[in-house]
Amino acid sequence: MNETNTNPNIYDTSIRLLFLALIIGWCLMILLPFTSIILWGFILGIAFMPLHNRMAKIMGGRPKLASFIIVLACLAVFIVPAWLFLDSLLDNAKELRTRFLAGSLNIPPPPASVKDWPVIGEKIHGIWSLASTDLEQTVIKYKSEVVGIGGKIAKGLLSVGGGILQLFVALIIAGVLLSIPGTSESTRKVARKLAEGRGDEFADIIKITVGNVVKGVLGVAFIQAALVGIGFFLAQVPYPGIWTLLVFLLAVLQIPPLLVVAPVAVYLFSERSTGAAIGWTVYLLLGGFSDNILKPVLLGKGAPVPMLVIFLGVIGGFMLSGFIGLFTGAIMMSIGYKLFVAWINTGPTAENPVE
Repeated sequence: MNETNTNPNIYDTSIRLLFLALIIGWCLMILLPFTSIILWGFILGIAFMPLHNRMAKIMGGRPKLASFIIVLACLAVFIVPAWLFLDSLLDNAKELRTRFLAGSLNIPPPPASVKDWPVIGEKIHGIWSLASTDLEQTVIKYKSEVVGIGGKIAKGLLSVGGGILQLFVALIIAGVLLSIPGTSESTRKVARKLAEGRGDEFADIIKITVGNVVKGVLGVAFIQAALVGIGFFLAQVPYPGIWTLLVFLLAVLQIPPLLVVAPVAVYLFSERSTGAAIGWTVYLLLGGFSDNILKPVLLGKGAPVPMLVIFLGVIGGFMLSGFIGLFTGAIMMSIGYKLFVAWINTGPTAENPVE
């Protein structure tokens, strides 16, 4: 009798779970093309939430107006300059191609000191010397490498353009989320469902980590690229937009911008007076190493986990998932670290052994 009553219940439960899994999987497949934009929207919403709350309070409890002002300000501060920079970058690339096809693109010869660089000095000096005397022959000789690098640069430019468009849509999503009352509490409810008693703690970890990454990685990279880029423009370095973009990408990847500043410094010493070259080189080096001051202040400020954990999450996340991995990597590493510490601190210890 019991077996007869139990079997239908098992079948009913299994069928319900199957349909539930089907619906969830279907919804995820529908949202998959928009995953990056939605994640960006949530990340920006979390990052701007403290500012939004303060502005809404100052405006007499008007969250929609505060959200509109934040989105409009972000479009003015980030999107417009980014679009102008991309336009300048494309113009530089077109000019470079035109000069190369016309045979008017000249590369200064390398200084003799390049030979003394460890490991790669001799090879770089040889390639640089050949390019300064016969650029066309150099391109023919290293055609596969040039085509590979050119393809990566083209993909990078397309990615930057797509990123600007995604950022525009994500800002709109963030503005909508900020203007809806109770969004923050709804997020905490989801965290409580997933982590029960520690839901609020993990929600705070996500909030603080996102803020730190926005300030400590993207913020530092933006400031660094801006400082160095201003130097490139004022020093009248050829194609300053391209070099500034390279500095920004290197800064995001946590690679020293010295890889870009050093060749520019060599160019300045070959084309400018010694005093001017020294002055601009010192400025560019200071701008390039400004992250050593900014990063410790911004990246780990107020973080509930060590800065090293966030740093590893940023680098590993970027390598795994691209630009969005800067945030997801840091968040996952932070949550994983807290879970690991909680596991270590539970159960029998040396002070309280099992009897």
